[in-house]
Amino acid sequence: MSDRIKVMIVDDSASVRRAMSDIIASAPDLEVMAVAGDPYKAAELMRRELPDVVFLDIEMPRMDGLTFLRKVMAQRPLPVVICSTLTQERSAAFLQALEAGAVEVIAKPRVATAEALAEARTRICEIARAAAHSRIGHRRAPLPPVAIEDKLTADAILPPVSRARPVPATEPIVVIGASTGGTEALARVLAALPDRCPGVAIVQHMPEGFTAAFARRLDGISRIAVREAAHGDPILPGQALIAPGSRHMLIERVGGKYRAVIRDGPPVSRHRPSVDVLFRSAAQAAGGNALGVIMTGMGDDGAHGLLEMRRSGARTLAQDEATCVVFGMPKAAISLGAAEKTVNLTGIAREVSAWQGLSGGTSA
Repeated sequence: MSDRIKVMIVDDSASVRRAMSDIIASAPDLEVMAVAGDPYKAAELMRRELPDVVFLDIEMPRMDGLTFLRKVMAQRPLPVVICSTLTQERSAAFLQALEAGAVEVIAKPRVATAEALAEARTRICEIARAAAHSRIGHRRAPLPPVAIEDKLTADAILPPVSRARPVPATEPIVVIGASTGGTEALARVLAALPDRCPGVAIVQHMPEGFTAAFARRLDGISRIAVREAAHGDPILPGQALIAPGSRHMLIERVGGKYRAVIRDGPPVSRHRPSVDVLFRSAAQAAGGNALGVIMTGMGDDGAHGLLEMRRSGARTLAQDEATCVVFGMPKAAISLGAAEKTVNLTGIAREVSAWQGLSGGTSA
């Protein structure tokens, strides 16, 4: 049996099927098992052989993608990635897809420029690997470990932490990073936080145009206020800011308080926004006034930044393997010694609540 990840592409657009097939076929560890123009054809193909990962469009003839996703998850759960044109009008459907069991939502590849195509190829191939390594479904052949490829570090956005500069006591601040599986995990964490918890800054790997709707959904289920961050927004107690898709978010200290800095720049650790960028900025600006949490996701984005936070005096947590959809980012952080403590998903909010009032200034 081949050890390559078998991918099925379900989309009514022939040009999208061709572009996605070319991207998947360009990776030596992935293969296009089948393509289908609608869910009925996909179901017929799946009766013959099950894929490891399905890329699924939302709007299709005869049966929409959301209905098909619910049928798949009810009958034979598989890792499904929603791959669609992201618009404000469709945001409700994307959120419903995540609630129905989709592991990720990504934008259809844009091939207008070589740079856009390269970013789309990197993102789509990484999502295919992450989905295949998730806890959803059951692959008959074991997957090889995922190699960490060369990539830009947080140095591309801001310089390394200066450990000699003191960080005064300020308001406490919480920074959280997540990727695959993080949308539902973050919903559980934020819904459990008390209304006067410290200010929270979050990087969730997510495409442009989707983070605002995601923030509104979290705001509706949480006691704290949640919204997409804008440049210069204060990070206040009882509030969480979500980094906007396709832009980096940093934190900056202003007196004893913090504000969000939104910045353009290249992908770091293959992501924009990057958890490493957020965590490094927290190490620099907050030191021991910060609590860092790294959650479910593939790869190692955030692991080095969390280590910098710990060395700067911050409290650092990693989500445990049992409750991660993909135990990649937390595993990398634990391996580096970046995580002071490993906790399950339910325990993260409890740790944040217990930490309130225990933070204080230290030297970075």
